[in-house]
Amino acid sequence: MSTLARARCTIGAHPSLLDATLAAAVLICMVAGSFVEPHGPEGVSWGLRTPDALSLVLMTVGAAALAFRRRAPMAVLAVTGCVSVVESVTGEPRAPVVMSAVVALYTVAASTDRPTTWRVGLLTMTVLTGAAMLAGPLPWYAQENLAVFAWTGIGATAGDAVRSRRAFVQAIRDRAEKAERTREEEARRRVAEERLRIARDLHDVVAHHIALVNVQAGVASHVMDKRPDQAKEALAHVREASRSALDELRATVGLLRQSGDPEAPTEPAPGLARLDELVGTFHHAGLRVEVARTDQGTELPAAVDLAAYRIIQEALTNVQKHAGRQAKAEVSVVRVGPNIEVTVLDDGTGDGDAPDAPVEGGGHGLLGMRERVTAVRGTLTTGPRYGGGFRVHAILPVMSRTDAATQATGDPV
Repeated sequence: MSTLARARCTIGAHPSLLDATLAAAVLICMVAGSFVEPHGPEGVSWGLRTPDALSLVLMTVGAAALAFRRRAPMAVLAVTGCVSVVESVTGEPRAPVVMSAVVALYTVAASTDRPTTWRVGLLTMTVLTGAAMLAGPLPWYAQENLAVFAWTGIGATAGDAVRSRRAFVQAIRDRAEKAERTREEEARRRVAEERLRIARDLHDVVAHHIALVNVQAGVASHVMDKRPDQAKEALAHVREASRSALDELRATVGLLRQSGDPEAPTEPAPGLARLDELVGTFHHAGLRVEVARTDQGTELPAAVDLAAYRIIQEALTNVQKHAGRQAKAEVSVVRVGPNIEVTVLDDGTGDGDAPDAPVEGGGHGLLGMRERVTAVRGTLTTGPRYGGGFRVHAILPVMSRTDAATQATGDPV
């Protein structure tokens, strides 16, 4: 780092040192200017003169006050203004004490707002110029009097310009910091949403397939001695369910891999096209399921298709786990206007492995269903049926918001 750069860092870290340096520089300039006589005996000429003691005292007071300009800018302006007025009235010849008032006015303008700058600037210009013109020893039209007016105006204008630039730079920094915070918050929100989505998928996959494995393993254990063929078939279903669970878990966990990792499975996410396959797994597990569909020819957005599939999967899993061995389930998928309605009913009596029917807040199954429906801007209704059993009813939009807006404007889809 160069000597100049180190000096700038030192001064920037110690504002009082900078103010003291500025005060010393202003004092030197005022004293040097007080020795110059612009009016000689033969007209305008430059000669040397000696300032009187009062002028030296006023210059020293004005310069010393500038050392405190950051701490009390208004008080410093008042002090420098007073010594400038005294010098304008008594100085003969006049010393440039007004230089300290100009620097103080610049400080006030740079550290306050524009209305304050206007008021203080006009007051300072009026007082200093009026005192020099009306009470000073020179004619009112003397160039020294006009110089007082000009320099005070320049000081106020320069300070206001510096303040405006600082405010502009600060506004840019604030916007940049806000944009950075927004990007970080958006990234955290997306990560949280992705974690929640993966958690839902893992829950649906594990809950469904492990429930089937549990049922088929129980069947195999029950009939192993008396009907080995049926036990063998049940174990085959266990093997198939576990393999399906592994495949879906591999596809879900594959989303967490980084670039350069082995390629994740490219099998598409399940949807209503695989509803028969899903129902078949429950048939093999001993659950009677009836399906009614009137949605043929309806193309669903991928998110809606997956949500409908997972809702049916979770609802049937709950029936398998909670409704009892003799329960029967009914699944209906109906297209109603701009929506598709998915309904899963059962007539269970609650004598299964978990005797209590599913209730709101009793686990993650219903919560996951509700989150999926909310994510696609649908509605979900769940609750016990009159006379026994449970009902899950979801209304999902067929079109995404973009497609709906395009169709509403009359543009071709």
